[in-house]
Amino acid sequence: MNASHPAAGTGEHAVHVTRLSDTQWHALEGDRVVGHGDVSPRPDGRLFVSVDVWHAAHFAPIADAMLADLPTPLYTVVDESDHDTAAAWEQAGFTVARREQNYLLRTDPQLTGPGPVQPPSGITIVPSGEAEEGPLRALDRIVRDEVEATVGWCTMPAEVRPRPAGDTVIDPSMYAVARHGDQYVGLLRVAQLPRQPRIGLVAVRADWQRRGVARALLAHTLDALHHRGKTSAYAEVDRSNAAAAALFEGAGARPAGGSVEYVRG
Repeated sequence: MNASHPAAGTGEHAVHVTRLSDTQWHALEGDRVVGHGDVSPRPDGRLFVSVDVWHAAHFAPIADAMLADLPTPLYTVVDESDHDTAAAWEQAGFTVARREQNYLLRTDPQLTGPGPVQPPSGITIVPSGEAEEGPLRALDRIVRDEVEATVGWCTMPAEVRPRPAGDTVIDPSMYAVARHGDQYVGLLRVAQLPRQPRIGLVAVRADWQRRGVARALLAHTLDALHHRGKTSAYAEVDRSNAAAAALFEGAGARPAGGSVEYVRG
């Protein structure tokens, strides 16, 4: 695909934006490249856009061209300290959807809390890769339905798109689970990313919340990462989710910046 957009500006300073592919645009001022734009489809089906320019004046022409070519809704994420980029997206019609706090967690048990964490009575932690797929998928559907019926998944970090029958467990080996008898009551998902593991989801069935299940899952996971030579992990928490913030901070997590998710359409 190679589509062009009318030049913005006049004379030698006119910026001409060209769509190079389904996911890329670039802007020329004369014969000089002055910026580019990208769109990335996330696993949950949402489209996230980004613009990289050498000069702030070139942002709007690229953003306008992308918005003319793409369906809505569109999303973008901006570092909470980047006020100039936030203002540029707001001028393009984007509004704040959610604010996210980043946390850095050390995995050394000497740094993760006041002492060893034991699971609640009757609870056993099943390590990552050892959970039975059927009960794991069933628990995932239960907790998702419970969250959707209360605060809604819009308060969660980007998630995977449900497959047939509502299945969102892509790789069962990424999950540690809490088991009570023959039932799974809580889960924690870790993505083993190249630079640093990411704790992507901690969820406990409503009738087992506030009993220490999530805390036991997190302590087990950090200890397992420590034994695999990983010194730290990170997580993102919606700033409105006080319970999740308390869980991570109770494990010694340090705030490590944040981001703002914007949406248009």
